Amino acid sequence: MPLRRVVVIAALALFAPLAATAAVSAAPSTAPPPPAGQQSNYRVQGLLTALQRSEVAREGVDVLGGGRDYLEVRATAQQADRMRASGLNLMALPAAPGVPATPGLPSLAQAGQFPLGYAGYHTYAELTDELKSVAAAHPGQVALSSYGRSYEGRALPLVKISDNVGVDQNKPEVLFTCGQHAREHLTIEMCLHIVHRLAEGYGSDPGITQLVHSREIWVMPMTNPDGSEFDIAQGSFAYWRKNRQPNPGTADIGTDLNRNWGTQWACCGGSSSNPADETYHGPGPFSAPETAQIRDFVNSRVIGGREQITAHIDFHTFSELVLWPFGFTTNDTAPGLDGAEARTFQALGKAMAATNGYTPEQESDLYITDGAVTDWMWAQHHVWSYTFEMYPTSELQGGFYPPDTEIKSQTERNDKAVDLLLGYADCVPRIISAPCST
Repeated sequence: MPLRRVVVIAALALFAPLAATAAVSAAPSTAPPPPAGQQSNYRVQGLLTALQRSEVAREGVDVLGGGRDYLEVRATAQQADRMRASGLNLMALPAAPGVPATPGLPSLAQAGQFPLGYAGYHTYAELTDELKSVAAAHPGQVALSSYGRSYEGRALPLVKISDNVGVDQNKPEVLFTCGQHAREHLTIEMCLHIVHRLAEGYGSDPGITQLVHSREIWVMPMTNPDGSEFDIAQGSFAYWRKNRQPNPGTADIGTDLNRNWGTQWACCGGSSSNPADETYHGPGPFSAPETAQIRDFVNSRVIGGREQITAHIDFHTFSELVLWPFGFTTNDTAPGLDGAEARTFQALGKAMAATNGYTPEQESDLYITDGAVTDWMWAQHHVWSYTFEMYPTSELQGGFYPPDTEIKSQTERNDKAVDLLLGYADCVPRIISAPCST
């Protein structure tokens, strides 16, 4: 076990307080999104294997969500015609609420605000203000800082929760990340809910008190603030997924942050080399400042040669899935992930899914992805890392944009799963009665 550490966080430059003026040092891009009529939504049905679903994903379409026998995609008319010509069965889907059905349709919301029916979601400024309020109300348990800045200069908020938050203690650490994909606003509410629940439950809820007492918990509630703000820049949703980093030599903007991680980057047809595509992996691993700075933070938690973060959930929407590594191969095991470890991932994944009703499966069971955060977390540091695809299961239920009336129930739906991960963080292999690493 590592030596006990007593390091005051305030002494570390990495954890410098988030400035009260932590808004944007560079003006956000407010260029309008592509015309709404340029793409349409479809359900591609009859995809019975991961290989079939992976082949659809490689068409360059925007994959919205999926399940055991279908994918929902956003595609141009040409892409849809090509898929039909190949024998695929496409069913047209309506656009999500809050997305203009007609190019140029005026929005009912102010620029930079969520549309009507979505005011319960948090903009970047609203999120940072609320995090400051929680930290001020619980100074002994909650510390707000920043782990870096986005491409456009926004401070990337970092919350630490523990029973003695100003001291770096010798306890298992757990990380929650949200919002890698800009349009997945429900995930930001998920991370904010975790912060509120743990902070406000400490001292009054015995279960939460024990978890906060025995763990150090890190929350990154908005890891792609530039993209999230751009998605609502016109007062309506733009379906924006990537960050806002230009791609030199092209007019295309953005890198898919969850294809930009260093493990098996661009290896296996699970991302795109075309800057125009939604799954563009960037010119190189960690080329996006947002991914590079999460990497640097996780690397900074290696103390005495040992990674202190033991478990992690990266929240996404949508499809209601609990996913575990690897995403780049359909094999259950691969170099760096043996049979016992695969069984451990499966056991905890299924246990968490049993609490929220999600479908548990290996990431590649949906379709192949490469350069994803969970693969890097495990391969680089043996962090037990999961992806949660939250509510709903279909674009027909709101897709990336469920109304704000769903926030409370869909974030609370993951409380028991979060507690399970926190509870096993000291020794995840315990779930299959296997020994812990030393």
